[in-house]
Amino acid sequence: MTEPYAVPVPRGYRVGVWEVRRPIATGAFGSVYEARRTGVGVLPDTAALKFLPTGTGTPRRLAHLRELVEREVTLHRRLRRPRLIRMYETLIVDDPDRPALDGATVLVLEKAEGSLAALLAVEPRPAAGPALLAQICEGLAQLHRAGWVHGDLKPANVLLMRDGSARLADFNMAAELEGTHAYSPAFSTPDYTPPELLWSEIGERGRRIRPSADVWAFGVLAHVALTGSFPLPGGTPTARRDAAVAFARGADGLCLSPELPSSWREILQDCLTRTHADRIGTEALLRRVVTAAGTARPPRVLRLRGRRGRHVRRTRLLMSGVLATTAVAALGYGIGALAHDPPRTEAGATLPKVVAPATYGAPELRTDQGVPPSYRPLIVDAAHDCPHPDVTPALVAAMLKAESDFDPNLSDPAKDEFGIARWTPRVLRWWIRPDGQPAATIPEPPFPAAVSIPAMGRYLCFIAPNLKPGLPGDKRVLIAAAYRTSFRKVNGANGVPPKYRDYCARVAHYLKEYTPPGRK
Repeated sequence: MTEPYAVPVPRGYRVGVWEVRRPIATGAFGSVYEARRTGVGVLPDTAALKFLPTGTGTPRRLAHLRELVEREVTLHRRLRRPRLIRMYETLIVDDPDRPALDGATVLVLEKAEGSLAALLAVEPRPAAGPALLAQICEGLAQLHRAGWVHGDLKPANVLLMRDGSARLADFNMAAELEGTHAYSPAFSTPDYTPPELLWSEIGERGRRIRPSADVWAFGVLAHVALTGSFPLPGGTPTARRDAAVAFARGADGLCLSPELPSSWREILQDCLTRTHADRIGTEALLRRVVTAAGTARPPRVLRLRGRRGRHVRRTRLLMSGVLATTAVAALGYGIGALAHDPPRTEAGATLPKVVAPATYGAPELRTDQGVPPSYRPLIVDAAHDCPHPDVTPALVAAMLKAESDFDPNLSDPAKDEFGIARWTPRVLRWWIRPDGQPAATIPEPPFPAAVSIPAMGRYLCFIAPNLKPGLPGDKRVLIAAAYRTSFRKVNGANGVPPKYRDYCARVAHYLKEYTPPGRK
């Protein structure tokens, strides 16, 4: 494994009829493994097992987790639809000899090949995008017809199956309608949240939400999939949230890409309206999306090649004890699935391989030396956005390792440094925006990796050409030294200042580790 798994499970471990074969993904609260069925039965030959560890927490947190799992399980028991990821069964590990696993909840899920987020990370405007959008919209229509709102539609919650079809997943935020509204937990992903919910009041039952919230989220997702950009301006989620509020109040407009075909532009304009009442209904949206995608019905877009145990006690799906303490993000696979064999059409032609974050940028950044897969796209893209040859993915990764050990939650108030790249807020202000303009105000921590890593790339790209020619030593290490102090001090010291030699030695060590053989 390239990073610590939240729930380490050895190869060959048996849970029910399932035998663990290999890791797929991990997140903060659970880990997903590919498993094969070991006996005869009606269940598939392979599945994805999501292990959710036994944990502790405050009564308030446990009550909240119980609510989340009950939302998911209730939806799964009522809906069995082709555009929703399937859950086959729920198991509880009973293995006192393995304290780290004993009591863990295991969700047996339909196995996916990856996610839309992983696909977009390597192919920002995939050729299959329109057909996938038709399938995603079909899934939303199925949910809404059944009286449910998804509540957190985004690329990470769209899984891609072996046959290339799309499935909606992660129903932690899903809520059943009560008349025109449902009540959803009071949090979601800001970039995909409609403006009316950004300032809505939160009651005891959560936040009132309508199906039109999913329609807004679909409009954002479609713009991202078709153009590689968001439909509202801003280099960070916070800036785009502020732009959404300004848009809803009539102070600003949308920023739809000129690359959008006219048919899609009209659809997105009807999804991304200032008020929920003006938004297109889901059924009408589905008809228009299918037409714009050029499909009589949402099709399968690719065809990919493919192919009873111990330590378990079965449990009812809606148990209130152990399951409630462990259920978090039950259907999201966390970090993207690992890539498999190159997909082929039925005629045998090889199609572009969907590369997940675990292997993103492999020619320039080794995959076997502990760089967390979830940060690989950010690291590689931050380096690629800079034309200077010495700003490489390996340099960015080595510096993040030396700065924080890849800890996105690092907080060092004594030094006024925060986040994975140890940003000082007053310095980050100058590099947080991709347009080269300083932020209007000094940003406040915490700084997510999606902000910190691109900003590091911009700063390194500024430093590199400002180092004077002829300085002794590895130019990349000198860039790292200037990041810690300034290019002027590195130039003045004619190399790495003595105070930063230990730091630069660590960067040099990790540079060597992370650079693939045969590359500089």
